Amino acid sequence: MRVLIQTGGGDAPGLNAVIRAATLAALGRGWEIWGSRNSYNGLLGEEGPEGLVRLDHEKVRGITFLGGTILGTTNKGDPFRWPVRGAGGEVTYIDRSDEVVETFRRLGFDALIAVGGDGSLRIAKRLADKGLPVVGVPKTIDNDIAGTAVTFGFDTAVNVATDAIERLHSTAEAHERVMVCEVMGRYAGWIALASGLAGTADVILIPEIPFRMEHVADKVIARERAGRPFTIIVCAEGAVPEGGELVTRPVDEAGREEPLLGGSAERVAPEVHRLTGKDTGSIVLGQVQRGGWATAYDRNLALRFGAAAIRTIEARQFGVMVALRHPE
Repeated sequence: MRVLIQTGGGDAPGLNAVIRAATLAALGRGWEIWGSRNSYNGLLGEEGPEGLVRLDHEKVRGITFLGGTILGTTNKGDPFRWPVRGAGGEVTYIDRSDEVVETFRRLGFDALIAVGGDGSLRIAKRLADKGLPVVGVPKTIDNDIAGTAVTFGFDTAVNVATDAIERLHSTAEAHERVMVCEVMGRYAGWIALASGLAGTADVILIPEIPFRMEHVADKVIARERAGRPFTIIVCAEGAVPEGGELVTRPVDEAGREEPLLGGSAERVAPEVHRLTGKDTGSIVLGQVQRGGWATAYDRNLALRFGAAAIRTIEARQFGVMVALRHPE
């Protein structure tokens, strides 16, 4: 058996644990396992002669706890909508999905492990529909993939965000100010909710529930009157006021799977100041939530997913995703 594994989309703590577990499980069965660098780029020849790397015990030694991914990743590698920049800078899109399937088969691979979030798994599903033997592994710090109880990377992101929120308490209280902390979460507020609760935030704003700025201001004023002249607000990047729209940032990145969000805290903070008169600051945690070492929980979950992907291939079950299901 000859297996190919790739990681796509945004990075998440635990990716290397998936790669290690899948590699060891494959080698233990006497199989070959290869990695495609930067999602499908390696398979498509975009990374040169080193685009495909054969994985062995030495290459995955000591990577379980490391952040990032030894294979690299990209959120601009959709083979169904591949960006091509012309001489004048204009960008057009072509479909290279047939090339993915043909190259995969020509190189003698028997199965593909696609590790990714919602966008990457949609691509994997479309490749499976073309006959590619694919097993998906869910990955996102946002924890918003249907079919699995939790995704690796989420626990690490929550721990990082919680630590930051805890640290904001002392400075907010010392200066009697309002602090708005923006965390990741485009369409799901799991990180904001979990870290906000753990960090004892006073207000939590999530994408699933549009908020009214007046209610936020009322909370700040109520705390002031109760003798607590500081407030911690945790805001998911995708949180929007009633009747409002997502805040997106301009970006020249052809082929991105999703819009680049950011700036919700910068929108909330001045409005809170306008309505309350309180000194108000904002902080955006950004990529720090997905960087660094994975927590023990995320490592263990990722290891389980990687091993499960190999077992699924062994059972000849394709067009499916491994998942964690809690007992009913």
